[in-house]
Amino acid sequence: MTKYIRKATRVGKRSISVVIPTEIVDELKIKERQKLVVRKTGSKIVIEDWKK
Repeated sequence: MTKYIRKATRVGKRSISVVIPTEIVDELKIKERQKLVVRKTGSKIVIEDWKK
């Protein structure tokens, strides 16, 4: 498993963004404006595809 180090960047007053590496975007076929679910599990953040 490759480890990617990214910095959290402030967006507006209360939100933070993190850039997902291109290799992961390509592998998971994430598209621009695709809906994703972000949830906290213990001390980790999990990002999953949104399903209807």
